[in-house]
Amino acid sequence: MSWERNIRRVVPYTPGEQTNKKVIKINTNECPYPPAPGVEKALKELNYESLRLYPKPAADDLVNAIAKYYGKKSSQVFVGVGSDDVISMTFLAYFNSDKPVLFPDVTYSFYDVWADVYRIPYEKQALDDNFRIKPEDYYKENGGIIFPNPNAPTGIYESLDMIEDIVKHNPDSVVIIDEAYIDFGGKSALALTDKYENLLVVQTFSKSRAMAGMRIGFAIGSEKLIKYLNDVKYSVNSYTMNTPSLVVGPIAIEDDAYFKETTGKIIKTREWMKKELKALGFTFPDSMSNFIFATHKDYDAKELLKYLRENKILVRHFKGERVKDYLRISVGTDEQAEALMEALKKKIK
Repeated sequence: MSWERNIRRVVPYTPGEQTNKKVIKINTNECPYPPAPGVEKALKELNYESLRLYPKPAADDLVNAIAKYYGKKSSQVFVGVGSDDVISMTFLAYFNSDKPVLFPDVTYSFYDVWADVYRIPYEKQALDDNFRIKPEDYYKENGGIIFPNPNAPTGIYESLDMIEDIVKHNPDSVVIIDEAYIDFGGKSALALTDKYENLLVVQTFSKSRAMAGMRIGFAIGSEKLIKYLNDVKYSVNSYTMNTPSLVVGPIAIEDDAYFKETTGKIIKTREWMKKELKALGFTFPDSMSNFIFATHKDYDAKELLKYLRENKILVRHFKGERVKDYLRISVGTDEQAEALMEALKKKIK
């Protein structure tokens, strides 16, 4: 039909499966523990009448809380509906040249989707045989750079020295570090944002702060970078954040003790899972995230995926050529991890 000629056609991002069935759900890297206790209390006390009003466009309380926690100015903080919304805004705001944006070939699979939606040219840079970034691949001309650290789905953490090296080689481009998993290991690149005006760091409340359902993401960078992001936000949708998120977001980030307790438990379980998986013959990059990217030389990944599903355990499999032999296994509670290992021991002889 003639009207279809004007439709923007893209291959969409495929999210991890969500289900209401009673299963062990370790396929979407969600936190296995509840949010900070104050979040529940605040939601119970939320003024129902306030929901008839638009939320505060500037999200001041949330922005100020994030700025205070990370030792930044409020003018250096941008918030959005999860880090996906924040990164989508960055593509609109920063990546507008005819030069390609650069990101790894094995990485968060939303990057090329956003680039296609917004008609942004891009080039994927091949990771090495150990799934590590080759810094020299990012020394060439480009229209911007983005990659996660730790990477997804591999879980590999790259050093701040390597990140700074890439930023130094790209003074004319915006470099974005997607730190959705940084709270589970490694050092954040936030320390570099005051030194480099073109560096933006993006984080989320969805993983380490157990608030995936609230959709809170944020970016920290130079005041100039944040101003440009806000200009795009106010040109698209002034009221991006909902009222409940604005109420509980500051409470979640202020409870540092609970945050450290939760991430500590996840890290401990992850390290136990590494030992158990290794004993079963799995190999994997050394994860510094809340998941493990594992493969087994004697068992097909799809076969293991099907077997685990039959045992009511959900993990994630990707179809890409370089990753088709791997399963991404989220770190759950100790009980969930033990159930996973028991199921695998029955399968792997």
